[in-house]
Parts: sequence; C-alpha cells; structure tokens
Amino acid sequence: MDSSFASLALFALVGSITPGPNNIMLMTSGANFGLRRSLPLALGIIVGFPMLIALSGLGAAAILLAHPEAAVAFRAGCALVVLWLAWKLARSSPSTARAAPGKPVGFFEALSLQFINAKAWVVAIAASALFAPGGSYTDVAVLTGVFLVVNIPCAVAWLVAGRGIERVLRKESHLRAFNFVMAALLLGSTLPALIWPA
Repeated sequence: MDSSFASLALFALVGSITPGPNNIMLMTSGANFGLRRSLPLALGIIVGFPMLIALSGLGAAAILLAHPEAAVAFRAGCALVVLWLAWKLARSSPSTARAAPGKPVGFFEALSLQFINAKAWVVAIAASALFAPGGSYTDVAVLTGVFLVVNIPCAVAWLVAGRGIERVLRKESHLRAFNFVMAALLLGSTLPALIWPA
C-alpha cells in the first residue's frame, strides 16, 4: 500500500472531482439554495461515499457481483433514483428555495443515496480491486481514509462553483435553464451505464 499511496490519492481525486450524481447535486444545490442550506447535502456525501468505499472493500461489492439477479434489481433501483433526482434538479429554482416546498437534499437523504449511486459503486469497486484486493482491515482503512480526506475539498469545490454560477445567472429563467441542463447531464452520465452495462 505504501508504494501505491500516490496512485491511490490520484485515483481518489479523479473519482471524487469528476462529474457524477453527487457533484451535479452539489452544484445545483449551491446555485439554488446557497452554501449554508446545502451543507447537509455536502456532509451526507462526504460521510456516505467513504462508507460505501469501506463496505465495498470489506466484500459488499463481491457479494453484489456474485448474484446477477441482485445486480439487475440494483440497476433498476438506481435508474429510478436517478430519474427522481433529475426531476428534483429540474424543478429547483431560487423562488422555491425560499418557499416550503423547495428544500435542498438533506444529510440522511444524501448519505443513503450513496448506496444506490451508480458512479459511486463503480469507483468503490475499482478502488477496492486496485488498492485493497485482499480486503484486509488495514488496507480498507487506508483506502477509506484517503477517500474521506480527498472527498471533502472536492465536494466543497462543486458547492462553491454552484454558488458562483448563481451569481452569474441572475435571471430566474437562466437559472431554471441551468437546472434543466444539470438534470440532463445527470441522466446522460448515469442512465446509459445502468440500462446497458458493459
């Protein structure tokens, strides 16, 4: 593990900073609800993603992959959640952010979404196979710790980027268009892999 620590850190950075459901939700929430109201979402991702990494390293991914029928049900569940998230993102707006119906994703909601996040599972399985293939507690602990440390600035960066976009998109119609684009990106980045797995 020592000789591959730099590789692990780079892998964690790429897995955490690239677009996917988590980062699209963070950017959209930052744009529509601001930094403070989006903190529970960010914390749910920051805690939940490393939890998924740890469970994958300890054998959860192997169990899922060993049962094809479970994998099909898992993909179907993920697809439904992605559709729901895209719908929620598309409906976000600064006006609903100030009203009761428009609420950002909360901590436990964001944490639980990690376990049906297709991109998060792909990253977790790959990380476990590459950096903790034996599933030893030490390797899994290092793997989880690195992802936790790397994930924090990545999540904050996407949240701040969303807040910055809100300042550029002053008109509500522009922000609404941004929300539709983000919803489309979410669908395009995850649904194909769920419907037509490699």
